[in-house]
Amino acid sequence: MTKKKLGILGGMGPKATSVFFEKIISNTVAHKDQDHLDMVILNHASLPDRTVSILENKKQEFLDAVRQDFMLFDQSGVSNIAIPCNTSHYLIEEMQSMTDINIINMVQGTVEYIRDKFGEHRKVAILATDGTIQSGVYENECKKHGIEPFVPNKELQQKVMQTIYKIKSDVDFKASEFESIINEVITKENCTDVILGCTELSCIDISEELKSYCVDPMDILVRLSITLSGKTTI
Repeated sequence: MTKKKLGILGGMGPKATSVFFEKIISNTVAHKDQDHLDMVILNHASLPDRTVSILENKKQEFLDAVRQDFMLFDQSGVSNIAIPCNTSHYLIEEMQSMTDINIINMVQGTVEYIRDKFGEHRKVAILATDGTIQSGVYENECKKHGIEPFVPNKELQQKVMQTIYKIKSDVDFKASEFESIINEVITKENCTDVILGCTELSCIDISEELKSYCVDPMDILVRLSITLSGKTTI
């Protein structure tokens, strides 16, 4: 496969974008600099909050803000665009209509990974922002593939959001706080799998035992980005 340049629309948030970039590097088979992907990273941190855009019906503000980004990617000769932000995928069809460059669908890729690896008839917990939950983007994709989605109750969802925004604001917190959420959906709700549906959650170092239940969309996006760019994953 011909080597292709990857565009990364980041800044949602910056820490998650940094983790995504590092994962691309560490998961690419490479023996020298020239073996790695050529990437154009736009850390557009000033983009409107995605959850606010959804909950307050202000999606046009977000779409107007990213329009220039797609023009820059086009000018840079990018072949595929990765967006390491789950919530923004609610608007993937509108974003795709703005550009002829393929936008890698992290949500679709994640659910297809679960179906292909574990089969149908799974009960999958979706841990994500209020915006992602409200949009139903993961729920709809799960149902499309014969997978039962589980959405946290109000109290549990509040804990998830507190975790996400603590990471965004660089506030210290214990990984055990988030691990208790994972443990609850597994033991009390009988979920077979857990989708870490916000890239901030990818920044948490959870135990290996609980990690075995988790599917990280960022990892899925990393692998799709590498292979679509003509490289091999480790």
